[in-house]
Amino acid sequence: MAARVGITRIHSRALLGVVALLAVVVVVLAAALADLGGSGGPTSTAAQPELENRSGASSDGDLEPGGIPDPDAPVPRRPARLAATLTDTTAELRAAIERWRDDGDPARGGPPRDVTLLGLYQQRIYLVLGARAQLARSTLARLRGGVRAEARDILVVRRSLRRLNPPTRRVRFRTGRALPADVLRRLYERAERRFGVDWRLLAAVNLVETGFNRIRSNSSAGAQGPMQFIPSTWAAYGMGGDIHDPADAIMGAANYLRASGAPGDERDALFAYNPSTDYVNSVRAHARSMRRDVRSYYGLYSWQIFVRTPSGSRQLTGPGRDPIPRG
Repeated sequence: MAARVGITRIHSRALLGVVALLAVVVVVLAAALADLGGSGGPTSTAAQPELENRSGASSDGDLEPGGIPDPDAPVPRRPARLAATLTDTTAELRAAIERWRDDGDPARGGPPRDVTLLGLYQQRIYLVLGARAQLARSTLARLRGGVRAEARDILVVRRSLRRLNPPTRRVRFRTGRALPADVLRRLYERAERRFGVDWRLLAAVNLVETGFNRIRSNSSAGAQGPMQFIPSTWAAYGMGGDIHDPADAIMGAANYLRASGAPGDERDALFAYNPSTDYVNSVRAHARSMRRDVRSYYGLYSWQIFVRTPSGSRQLTGPGRDPIPRG
């Protein structure tokens, strides 16, 4: 996902049919991943197919069974090999997620090492595919089953966010850790119980806006917090909470989306949140993946933050992240 910056957001909605609210927001995000954010290409350290072979991946970029790829493991560039590598990586990632959920504790701390590295490798594969339309089409045609369905959704996000977000010249970004995956999931589910907005839609908004609050920089227009609210909009829908607190921000977003038409009309509600078809399609595609297979939520949660710059993608978080430029 994920090398993106600068979504232009406009919140425009009547408050109880009386108060018209307008908020223009330029959102710093990265997705890829997820969706999570992402740019149009692999990271600077991952772009070279001639990289030295390391643990987990063969010299051609294939993931060995049970192998854990290094952060700079090479990504194949031929459709057949890339499809096989994506299929194997997704299977290994899902198995690692199941072990994490069964034997670990997603309510405490971040993902285990295998989930983190497999998620990063999967994300880097999608960054390559998102930058190369013909390679993406040829690779997608070779995928099958749930992997193909998930890939189709993620590539919708990649294409949409590339159109929506130009490269940024910004050098420094504030980043932080996301709350544990199951802590966030409980917050989404609590908001769903109160406002009826599907928890996976809220997770997808959180992902697209700030990579689950890993990006902490305010937008150039003053949008703030995990769900990127302009303060005037927050005053109307935040219910007196803290704009920077994930629990309050998620509840405020559910409140806004419910007032804007969700759950009956998610598309219109998202368009009110951000009047961009590309934005709406990105959020709905991520939510669709999570609804199809809950492991997609945990996989996207494990993705890192990338920003798209004129000179290529820069990885801000996680293993293999790029150093902060001087100056």
